[in-house]
Formats: sequence, C-alpha cells, structure tokens
Amino acid sequence: MSDGCPTARIAALALAGAAVCGACGRGPAPGARAAVARPSILLVTLDTTRADAIGPEARGIETPAFGALASRGLRFRQAYATVPETLPSHASMMTGLHAAGHGVHENARSLPRDQPLLAERLQQAGYRTAAFVSSFVLARRFGLARGFDVYDDELPAGQAERSAAETTARATSYLGRDSQQPLLLWVHYYDPHHPYSPAEPFRSRYAKNPYLGEVAAVDEQLGRLVQAFERRAGSPAAIVVVSDHGEGLGDHGESQHGKLLYQATMHVPLLVVGPGVARGVSDTPVSTRRVFHTILEWAGIGATDSLRVPKEEIVLGEGMKPFLAYGWQPQVMAVEGRFKVIQAGRPEVYDVVADPQETRDLAATAAFTRPLRTALLEYPIPSPAAPRPVEALGEEERRQLASLGYVSAGAQPVVRKHAPRPADMSRIFDALDTASTLFVREEHARVIPLLRRILTQDPQNLDAALRLATAHSALGQDARAEAAFEKAASIAPGSQDVRTYLALHYTRGQKWPRAVPLLEQVVAESPDRLPALEALAQIRERQARTDEAIGLRQRIYELRQPTAVELVRLGELSMNAGRTELAIESFERARADLSAAFAHDLELGVLYLVARRFEQARASLDRVPSSHPGYPMALFKRAQVSVLLREPDQAARIERARGQADATTRELIERERLFPAPQAR
Repeated sequence: MSDGCPTARIAALALAGAAVCGACGRGPAPGARAAVARPSILLVTLDTTRADAIGPEARGIETPAFGALASRGLRFRQAYATVPETLPSHASMMTGLHAAGHGVHENARSLPRDQPLLAERLQQAGYRTAAFVSSFVLARRFGLARGFDVYDDELPAGQAERSAAETTARATSYLGRDSQQPLLLWVHYYDPHHPYSPAEPFRSRYAKNPYLGEVAAVDEQLGRLVQAFERRAGSPAAIVVVSDHGEGLGDHGESQHGKLLYQATMHVPLLVVGPGVARGVSDTPVSTRRVFHTILEWAGIGATDSLRVPKEEIVLGEGMKPFLAYGWQPQVMAVEGRFKVIQAGRPEVYDVVADPQETRDLAATAAFTRPLRTALLEYPIPSPAAPRPVEALGEEERRQLASLGYVSAGAQPVVRKHAPRPADMSRIFDALDTASTLFVREEHARVIPLLRRILTQDPQNLDAALRLATAHSALGQDARAEAAFEKAASIAPGSQDVRTYLALHYTRGQKWPRAVPLLEQVVAESPDRLPALEALAQIRERQARTDEAIGLRQRIYELRQPTAVELVRLGELSMNAGRTELAIESFERARADLSAAFAHDLELGVLYLVARRFEQARASLDRVPSSHPGYPMALFKRAQVSVLLREPDQAARIERARGQADATTRELIERERLFPAPQAR
C-alpha cells in the first residue's frame, strides 16, 4: 500500500473483483439467536452531527432526548460513517454496503436500481413504510425512495431544505393514521448542516456556538418524534438514532465535511433501543452500514451482523470526492480496535482512544495486522473515468445543491503520478467550496480570483481551469477565455471535457460554427452527455434543422426532467414542424407545470383543431384571455370549433369573430367556407 500513484493502485485493484465482497459485503453469520416479535421501527438519521456534539459525553451542550434514549439502549462509542457525505452514507445504511459496493461515492449521484434497499425488504415482509427527509440531497430522484409507501421530500418553495420542526410535524401527522401493520419510519433531520442558524431559544442559548445550537434544536424534535412514535407503536418498538457524518469545524483544516477522513467527520453518534438489545455502552468499533442488518433482524428477515450483539470487525470508510473531483489521492480508512489507519498516498495511524483529536501520527512505529492491511489493499478504488450522473441534473437542481454547499466537479480529473494528498491541500478547501458555489450561481466576476488562487496552489486542477475559462466566456472576455481553454488543454490533452466546454464557449458567440464539429464528436463518443446535447440542439435550431433539434431535445428530456419553458419551446418547434401530437403533448405538460401562468392556450387550441379533437380545442380556446395579443385569432378559431361541434350559438360566435377581427383574421374569416356569408345591413 506504499505506492502513492492512483493509476498503479487502480490497475492492481482491477484484479481484486472477488475482494469486493470482502470489503463491502457481509461477514460470517453469528450463532443462532432467540426469535423476537416483529416491532415497529423508527430510524432517525441526524445530518452532520459529530459524535462529540450529542449525548452523555458531549460538552457544552444539553441533549436530553438523545440521553434518555441512550439510557434505555445500547450506545456505541466508536461508530463510523462509511463516507463523509449525506447521500452515500445513507445509501450504505439502506443497503448494508460500503460505497464501493453500492456505487455512490458522492452526493448528486443515483443509486443503481439493482441494489435491494432496506425499505423494499421490509415492505415485502408486510411492513408499512414511510420516510420524511429534510434536504434535496436525499430527494427521491437519487434512488432511496424505493420501497417506501410514503416518501415525503417536499420542501418549501425555492428552498433546498426544511426545518426539523416541519419534518417532525409531517412525521407525527402520519403517525396518526390507523394500521395494524408494523411500521418502518425513517426520519431525517438536516439542521446541523452549514450555515448554522438555529431558531430561538437555541440561537440565544448557543450564541457562541450556533452549530451546537442546531444540534440542540434537533434533539428537541427527536424527543417529540420518539414520544409520538412510541405512543403509536405500542409494544414492541425499536429505535435507531445515527448520524450520517460529522462536521470538521476547523479540525485538520476542514471547516465542513466531505474531503477528509478524520474523526471530526467520520466518528458519529449511534444508539439502538429495542427487543433483544442490552442496555449499556459498547467500545467495539462498528460501521453505520450495520443499521441495515439490525433492522432486518428486528423484522425477522435477517440475522447476520446485527448491532444487537456487535462483533469485532475491521470498519472501513472512504473519502473519494477529492480524487473524483480534483485527481488528488484516493482515501480509505480502516479501524481495528483502538487504532485507525487513513491511507492516502501514505498511511497515517492514530490511537483514537488515547488521541481522539488525531494529533500523533504513529505510522513510523505502528505494525498493521494482516487482516487490516488486506482490507485496505483490497478496498476498490472507483475510476475517475466512470460516467458521472450528476450531469443529469437541471440548472435549478444544481442551484439547490449549491445552496447546501454541495457542488460536484464538472470535469473528469487528471490522474497524476504524484497527486497531492487531500490532507496537504486543506489550505484551499474553503476556496474550492466557495468557488464552486459562486460558479453555479453564475457570479462569474467574483469566482475568477478564487479560481486563479486554486490553480496557483494546484496547477493540474482541470475542474478549476475549465471553470475559469467558462467564467471568462460568460463575461464576454473571449481572449482570456480562449487562453484559459488552452491552459486546460495542456493539463489534459485530448480531454472530452475540454472539447465540450470550448464548444459551449463558441456556442455563446459569433464563432458558433466552430462548435459544430466539436459537439458532433462529443455526442458521437458520449450520446448521453447533456451539456453537449443541449448546445447542439441550440445550434440545430440556428441552422433551421428543426427535426434534428426536436430529436435532440427529446433525448435530453429522457435524461432529465424538462422545465416548463423547455416544454413550451419543444411545443413550438414541433408545431412549426407539423408534428401535431408531439406539440400537443409538450404544451399540455407545460400547462400542468405552469397552471394559471400557462400562456399558450391559443397554440394548443389550434393544434387540437388540426387534430380534429374539437372538444379539447374548445376548452383550450375558451381559456385564452381577451388581453392576449392573439385574441382575434382565438375568436376566429373558436368560431370554427363552434360550427364543427354544431353549437347552438355558432352564429353569434362567428359575428363576434368578425366584429373583433384584425387585419390577419379579417381575411381568414372572409375566405372561411364553414362560415355563411355576412348578411347585408
């Protein structure tokens, strides 16, 4: 494991396919255990909550609800997340696998549909299943909703998260429903996430440490939720409370989370209360992925690796975001007993019991056990060249993630022989986070100095180089943009990302014909590359190649949800191309999204008339307001529909169309054979 080159490690690990099960799957089955009645089960996941911020041993904070549960159940002093990010960590709890097993290494990725989920297993076993999540990071589109009868991810308008109080209110309202089935209820609280702004009284009570104020506010909601759940569930009932990851708060140079594997972000609170669980405290290192196995055991559909009787094992975790985003060293963590190893180019070793702040690296003198060394060596490293489904997000969804501090890189990184270790790059962590957020918000003038600073510190950072070029392009600084693109091309010769972003630059301006061969090449190589498809669709419209533009837009909307504006544009293109049914479908989908704000009922009415769907044409034309600039045309078309439907007031409608005709419709009315000639006055 001494080779610091990611390329060499990837090549070596490519032969370790059989080892995936050892690193990511289940351990040997323990001895037989006594059967227990199937309880209703409450799973509470606390986002961004450090192990030292909650519970009996936390300092500077009171968390009575968590403490009361801990006194009734089994609390784990050495529980570890699988990944220091929300979505992959929850995916591990819902599958029982490490990220290398379920394939989600970062936020904004989609869990593969072939991964069986906890809720699916319980639903099949007769459980009623409901989930209430508090952040867009866990929205149903990312794959965790499968198996839940109810998956409540509705957020306040224009926001990417909701408060713990709102989520508790929704969950407790659901608990009021009558049912004889046992229940699996998952409730996710997001509040301790940055920025920290607790509500009163916690804002004042923790004015010097608003992060702890957020945790205390969540603890209050935890108490209300548990009380409502136990009142509904009766006996037996089971409860798991666990955090998905912690928060750096400056430890080891990391203010938030996602980039390092130190205790601040990987060591988390975990407790279980329920049938067969002895009260007490366990010092056995455990992985939060074992939540999956524990709930299966309670449900009577699995009895291996439960936390009810924790077993000694090597606990593994990973931090691949810096590797996948910037091409830095991949990071793997292994905990055995009181010792923790972080492998990232070279190993770091800490006695986390004696040195929980990880201030003394023991790598020079530590001896690894063979199982620990094997687990680290065989942990599969993801390929940076693998498809990155984050591109399937629309602009609004990217902004939602940016508002939460989560922005993924947009380019495949350069894997370097002497890649930096993430721990050695902490000086630019905040600049990376801020620059990513500003870039998604399109604050290009503000982001340029930060990107230049990042490239000074990390000259081979392709993502930063491409964002710098794109920022100059967006500001109309063509010469600087093209110089930045040349720099990006020197970092990654032949990169498809460089070609794509350069084509997007050309598409914006007068040089757009230069984009055509670049985009055609990219789309031929990667048919699902959304930015290239979108740019090529725009160009095909400019070239009046309407059928090709329509086909490209249809492919785009198979990959991501179209906005209402995009649906209207597809409707217009289809209407102009004589593709009536596609035009109708597109306009109707836009109308469903826009409701009263939909302004294309005239076009829709005309299309229904062409399709000889007269009643739908009538309904559409009747919705056209008199203030619409095409109202005379609406009256003319409505009169035609009236005649075709043989309405009793058809004569009056014809006269109204004549009376309010404009230059265009006057001639049409005179030539319309459906209408009788006007009577002489």
